[in-house]
Amino acid sequence: MTDLAISEATRADIPAMAKVVADWEASLPWMKNSYDAQKIARFLYAAFDERQIFVTGDTANAYIAYDEATQRIGGLYSAVTGAGVGKALVDKVKEGRDFICLYTHIPNEAAQKFYRCEGFVVVEQCEQETPDAIPELRMEWRK
Repeated sequence: MTDLAISEATRADIPAMAKVVADWEASLPWMKNSYDAQKIARFLYAAFDERQIFVTGDTANAYIAYDEATQRIGGLYSAVTGAGVGKALVDKVKEGRDFICLYTHIPNEAAQKFYRCEGFVVVEQCEQETPDAIPELRMEWRK
């Protein structure tokens, strides 16, 4: 996917980004605490100035959020899978960096497979903060 336009997100992109996340969460039988797009948009507005966020295309149908202070991808969501969109966004975040970490839900095997293909390795299974939390893995990439 060489013609993929990636740009820095604007606040105007947030509603579309929130819809992508809400639709993804609603599609998962293991996602216990799915939120509607309005609630997700509030989370995104609150974190907007603290993250570097890239979107694809004119409709922000995919995005990646990166926190420079923690060197962590906070989210990668796409309405389209298998078309190279996620790879392009991860490659954008990798530019000029030697290390990135992220957390992914253990039931999300598709994400784990994708991140492994992108060079990430599992470094630990995280302790759950509450008994009903979805267990997560911490994954890291090193150049």
